Formats: sequence, structure tokens, C-alpha cells
Amino acid sequence: MLKRTMSLMLVLILTMTSVVGVASASTTTKETVINLSDSAVIVDGQKASTSSSAAVYTGASIVYYEDGHDSSYGEGTDSDTHSAEEAAKHTVVTITKPGVYRVTGKLSKGQLAIDLGEDAASDPTAVVTLILDGADITSTVAPAVIFYNVYEPYSNTEDTKGIVDLSHAGAQVILADGSVNTVNGSYVARIYKEGTTKKLHKYDGAFYSKMSMNISGEAKGTGELHITAANEGLDSELHLALNGGKVYIQSQDDGINTNEDGISVTSINGGYLYVNAGLGAEGDGIDSNGYLTINGGTIVTMANDRSPDGGIDADKDITINGGTVLALGTRNDATSSTSKQPFMEFSFATTQAKGSIISLKDSAGNELLSHTAEKNFQSVTFSSAELKLNTEYHLYINGVQQQYTGNSFGMMGGGGFGGNRPSGDNGQATPPTGERPTTGEKPEGTPPAIPDGMQGKPEGGFNPDGQNTAVSGEGSTAFKITDSIHSFSGISEATDNSGKTKVTFTVNDGAGIQSVASGKSVVLKGVTASANVPESDIQLTVTDVPSENYSETYLLSELKDDYSKIMPKEDGQYRLTIAVVSSNETYTGVSQWQFSIGMLPFTDVKSDDASYNAIKTLYEKGIMIGTSSTQFSPNSPVTRATAITTLGRLLNIEQTESNAFNDVVKNSWYGGYVGWAVENGLVIGDGKGNFMPNANLTAEQIKAVISRYVELNGLNIAVDELFPNTLTGTMTRADLASILSKLL
Repeated sequence: MLKRTMSLMLVLILTMTSVVGVASASTTTKETVINLSDSAVIVDGQKASTSSSAAVYTGASIVYYEDGHDSSYGEGTDSDTHSAEEAAKHTVVTITKPGVYRVTGKLSKGQLAIDLGEDAASDPTAVVTLILDGADITSTVAPAVIFYNVYEPYSNTEDTKGIVDLSHAGAQVILADGSVNTVNGSYVARIYKEGTTKKLHKYDGAFYSKMSMNISGEAKGTGELHITAANEGLDSELHLALNGGKVYIQSQDDGINTNEDGISVTSINGGYLYVNAGLGAEGDGIDSNGYLTINGGTIVTMANDRSPDGGIDADKDITINGGTVLALGTRNDATSSTSKQPFMEFSFATTQAKGSIISLKDSAGNELLSHTAEKNFQSVTFSSAELKLNTEYHLYINGVQQQYTGNSFGMMGGGGFGGNRPSGDNGQATPPTGERPTTGEKPEGTPPAIPDGMQGKPEGGFNPDGQNTAVSGEGSTAFKITDSIHSFSGISEATDNSGKTKVTFTVNDGAGIQSVASGKSVVLKGVTASANVPESDIQLTVTDVPSENYSETYLLSELKDDYSKIMPKEDGQYRLTIAVVSSNETYTGVSQWQFSIGMLPFTDVKSDDASYNAIKTLYEKGIMIGTSSTQFSPNSPVTRATAITTLGRLLNIEQTESNAFNDVVKNSWYGGYVGWAVENGLVIGDGKGNFMPNANLTAEQIKAVISRYVELNGLNIAVDELFPNTLTGTMTRADLASILSKLL
């Protein structure tokens, strides 16, 4: 269970008024009371009408996926079908007029449906408020509660950027204080309009709304809603807001789903939410096809532990602005850095077992989180108002301190982190000649202006060739979040405290993982451990970075040398983690690599940047390969050594060593290029025998170099047209890429 933070938040939830929706249940509003019963449904003391013109009536046919049809009927399988006899046993209670309805009692086979007519969506008065006050509804063939037609305040094409106000939505649900409400529901697979393949019906959730839905608690927030779902739990076809009360969901598939692609918003503003999803073959805890915005409340959510699903999942931004959030899964989607409340994302190197106790403490030993996992997990997202930026935290699993080897900006000492340019047709990348630094060589200038090929081994053990030559396996136990760092990967037992033998891994005979161009296959053909660890105790995980769409996990013994099972094919940025499973009593260790398919691996270059295409072109040709595995440093100044080396690579020149300058190291990453430039009269030094390789280069100087080259070789190139009039003074790496790409 969650301690301090969770318990404090729960007290607040139980004592505060709901954020949104309470006004719609004002005591001055006339309520229609619906008492459910298998023998008779009573409305305001009278037996419910059977006339469809009444505000509440019984007798409508339930919509379900009927058995005995061929594929022209819909997309359901045999497991989705139900017989007419089973459906006929259900009593449908239909609300047809706007108003406030207090629902109590039990239907062991039935459905509560709200349908104000096809014109309701555009009618602001078409609002139904359901006050659930001890309602217990079970449907075995369809959703137990469904809103068909009510007022919809938003268009299904309107991108709200994750912010919605559903206080005036037509579907309002309030959980009465002190009540326990139970919804056990099924679903309806896609049924076609007759003679077409267009959708007539498809309702995936046990509690379902075709329109935006707003769920709140009464004043004390003590009302409960328990949803048990044969498929998905709580669904809306557009937006959904949870504002108060206590909601518990157990579902075979997604716990919560809002399903308008790129548009829907799941907004959690208060209350308590517990989701145990994916009890079947798959399922996310909270899945929004658009945005997930958390402004308050306490959320504990779990996904399927056998599929690549997450406790939180959204196709657009996940934003945490308040509340307490604990999400567990195989792969949680990444939370947006625009979130107003600090958060931490933990990606474990191997699967953690059900029953594991997760604990997070600050440096003083104060415990912010203590939770016993109800399922296996590999990914955890935690956010709380108690988390502070620039503060050190320590993570424990079952009392054993954990360390991480990677974070938002790449790897620490946990393994090779190959960020090479894409390889050619043979799947292998050959680094440009001379780009490896010589022993004892220092990076030019001051950080972050490290030139191509002089990265040496910055934080993360990266070296420019992607070779696994500096795998230390070292990590950090200090989990410190900042404005830009909140994600920690490769988490495993702290090697200093485990008492186990440390193991490191290499892949592809030490060559690491090479990036490839679109349509090419990433090569992974072998894994080697530094100790004799059983293959059944070595786990491989590949996820996209940031975590959004891809996650595959296998034991080495399961792959049986067929590594294609785990490797992605779509364009993207990916991370491979290889680790000893935590249950091994003798060994521990983690190694990680990062690679890309068809894209730049740099986090500081965006696709809409003016220089993006130029940088991508030069990167893919091995002309400019970045200042680290994840950084291109587009705004850093260009040094003379970098400029000459890059120009030489572009022209595919033959390198020549020279004794012309005292400060050019022979056989260095740039020495052969400087020798070529001297031999061809392209550069001169300071007149005192120095080339000044670390000095920044101006636009005028590189223009002079290119002009000399064009003149000496008789090329028909208008050099002035390569340089914008606005480009003067010290050049940046992005400037250089933009200019040189025009020479290709």
C-alpha cells in the first residue's frame, strides 16, 4: 500500500467537495428516483412505464452481438457472441428526458440506458445527471450502463490540447456519499450497418458513453463505483473527466479508454481511482487515444503484465499537474516535460515480481512511497506533491537499494550506447577514418562544444564507433530529478550492496548496435556475458525512447538465436537493455545500447528545425555524427578542426599528415584533414606555426576556405549563394550543416 503521501491524499479526498459537477445535483433540483429490481422497476413510487414516450421506461431491446451470423454482420468472433435467449433475460431501463435521476437497487440481468434522441448532441439542455446511490447492475451481453444520446459540448475534430471542461456535458454521473455502486458489464463487438462495413454499434466498456462524460462525487466524496468488465471498464467515445468519489475498476482489457484518435482527453481532477486492468490477454490501465491530463486525486493503476502495456498510455501528451500517481506496467508511456508537478519514471532492467515492495525515500530516510505490487512489472511512474526538483531520492525493491544506468539524457556507465550514423545495405557502419581520438587528447573548447569524433567517453560510456569497449556496469543510486531529467532506465540492484558478482554484456562480437536507415534491419546476432550466466537468467528488453509505442521482452533462452523476434522495424529511437534477472542469486548486471531506425538519434534536434534536413543528410552520410550519442549541439560554435574535418569528409578526400603546424597532433582525428587542407592551400595558421584547432571559426573564414577549394578545382559553384546574408561572425554546428549540405 501507499503510505504517507497516499494516505494524506485520501483523507483530503474524503473531506473535500468534488472539483466539478456537484452543482448539477443541487438539493433544489427535482429528482426522479429509480429503484431497480429484478421483479419490477419502480419510478417515483410507481411501476415503470413500458411506453417509449415516458421519461423512464422498460422494455427496450438490448443491443448485443448476436450469434449465428456470418462475417457480413460484423467483426466479432465466437467469443463475442450471445444468444437471443440470453439477451432476452435482460431488462433495459431507458431514460429519455433531461433531468436528475437517483438510481438505487439491483438488476441482476439488465442495463441502464440514456437516450435523449438523435438531436440531443446539439441541445445544451439535453443533460442527464445520474446519482448512483446503491445501484447494482449486471449485464452479460452489453454495457451495464450506457449513454447513447445526450448533449455534447465538444466537436470530435476539436483538438483541445488536453484541456476540457465537462461541467456542462450531457452525461453527468454523481456517486452519492456513503453509497457503494456496482457495475458488472460486458461489451458489444463492432456490428455493421446492413449491407456495409460501416459501424452501427460498437461499445467496448462495461460503463460506456458515446458522448463526453463527467463523473463526480457528492460533498464528502465518499461514494464508491466498482466496475468489473468482461472487456474494457470505463469508456467514452470523446472526453472523460473524473472529479471525485472513489472508482475501482477491474477489467480484462483497458481499465479506462477514451477513443477519438488524437482528440480525446481523459482528465482526472480529484477523487480516488484504482485500476487493475489487463486481466485477459492485454490491456492498459488508463488508455487515451488522445491526451491524459491529471490535475488531482489519487491514482493507482496497473496494466497487463504479459503484454507491452502500461499503467498509463496516451497517443498525445500525458501531463501531471497535481495529485498522487502510481502507474505500473511493462511499459508506461512517457509523461510530458510540460507537467507542472515533478514526476519520476523508473524503467527496470528486468521484470520485477508480483509481491515486490517498491519504496522511495529521500536522503533523510523519509518514505514518500511504499507499495506492494499486485502484478509483475517493469515500468513505474510516480508523481506526488512531495517530490521536489534537484533533490536526491533512493529507490528500494524489497529493501534492496537500486541503481540506474541511464536517464533522460542517455546512459551512465552501464554499457555501450551506440549512436552511430545509419549503416549501409550490409547493416554495418564504418566510421569515417581518423575520427577516433588519440590517447590523452582533450576535447576542444569548453563543453558542450565537443567536436565530431572527439567525444572520447562522455557520461554513458559512449564512444563514436558504437563499440562496446568501455562497459563498466557502474550505476548511480542517487535518483535526482531536475527540470530536464525525470526518467531512469536500466534499474537493478546496487552492485556494491548486492553481494553478487557483477556481469557486463557485449553484442555483435563487441561491435554494439548500429543505427540504420528507413527500411533496413537492425543487426543483432549475438549476446556475450562476462560470466557464465544461464541463458534463462538473461533478459533482453527493447523499448522506444521516449516510451510510446514499442516494447518487447524475452529471456535469452526464449530467443533461441532468433533475435528478430525482439528487434523493431518501424522508424524510431530505441533502447536495448540486457540484464541478469533479479532472482539470480549469484550474478547481477546491466548493459544498454541506444540505436535508431530512419531518424536522427539527437534529442536536441527537432523535425521542424530549419536545419533538420541538413543535419540528417550529413549524419546519415557520416559527415557530422554528433557530439554524443544523443546530442548534436546545433547551437554550439564550430572549431577550426571540426570545420576542416567535416569539409574533408564531405569531399571524401585522401588524408595527408603534415608537419606544418606545431599544435596539430599526428594521427589525431583531425590531423589528416588539416594536412590535406595545408597541401591544397586552403588554410593558413597564425603565422607562428600554429593551426589553432580549438579556435572558433567564423562564417567569413569557412567561406574563404570553400572559395579557395572551388577556385583551385575549377568548380562551377556560386559560393556567395551558399551563405545567407544574415550569417556573420562565429558559426554554429547547425549553420555549418546547412551550408555543407548544399554542396552535396
